[in-house]
Amino acid sequence: MSDGTSTTTAPDPRADLRDRILAEHPRLGPDDPFNFACHPGVSCFNCCCHDVNVFLTPYDVMRLKNRLGIKSGEFLDRYTLAPVQKDMKTPVVILRMQDNEAKSCSFLGADGCQVYADRPWPCRMYPLGLAAQRDTPDGWRGERFYFLLKEDTCKGHDEARSWTVREWLDDQELDAYDEWGEAFKELTLHSFFEHGGILSPERLNMFYTACYDLDKFRQFVFDTTLLQRFEVDEDFVEDMWRDDEALLRFAFLWVRFSLFGEPTVRPRPEVMEAYQGALDKKELYAASAAATGDREAL
Repeated sequence: MSDGTSTTTAPDPRADLRDRILAEHPRLGPDDPFNFACHPGVSCFNCCCHDVNVFLTPYDVMRLKNRLGIKSGEFLDRYTLAPVQKDMKTPVVILRMQDNEAKSCSFLGADGCQVYADRPWPCRMYPLGLAAQRDTPDGWRGERFYFLLKEDTCKGHDEARSWTVREWLDDQELDAYDEWGEAFKELTLHSFFEHGGILSPERLNMFYTACYDLDKFRQFVFDTTLLQRFEVDEDFVEDMWRDDEALLRFAFLWVRFSLFGEPTVRPRPEVMEAYQGALDKKELYAASAAATGDREAL
């Protein structure tokens, strides 16, 4: 199983996979057909849920921690790994497999996936993968295409059930996952990195907390002076307090502002005046962190 996307770490094994896919796999369009079915009657049922790297997006983490009814920090500690590599640009979160001989997924039960309605993007996509040509220098997005992952151990391809790519995507309810995945990709592939930008360990921690540890980020938003220092719509503030999707949307805006120097969050006039001359892109992180009055919150 593969999520078919690129990461921003170096070296990047998923980038190698992407390049191999671009060269070797037939490209599928929305109306191209394929055969596949997965159910308990298939001899390999649940085999794909062992010893596999499932890269999680912030939306995946949000859905799973809410499904389990636990805080984001507990979910990250119990069910994920965050490998640290040399020259890492942004954090990477991987679903932790169980410490047993089969290295089975923590959410695998006798009847299959126990979190099926909130399963991560790669699990929804399989047996399809999604790849894209690299974005062009002038800003045009690279061509996206689908491909079929046909692993020898998977007998679901021998089933008679026929789908088009479009039908499979609709059946797996991928729209929200794709929307959030694209928004997150814009952060991990931000032009800040193309221009040689490097996030310090402190900033990497801010990125990780804002995007993945939503419950801790909510404390940062509501338990510091952030909302006193920045202009945030009152209805949006109310939404963030009770709705994780609204909070995640603000987290992405905050990352763009505090780490990449974009004007996605507007300081209040009195703050602009106090930090006048310090709110350029080079010093924006320091100023915004100081404006919250609590650098330890993240």
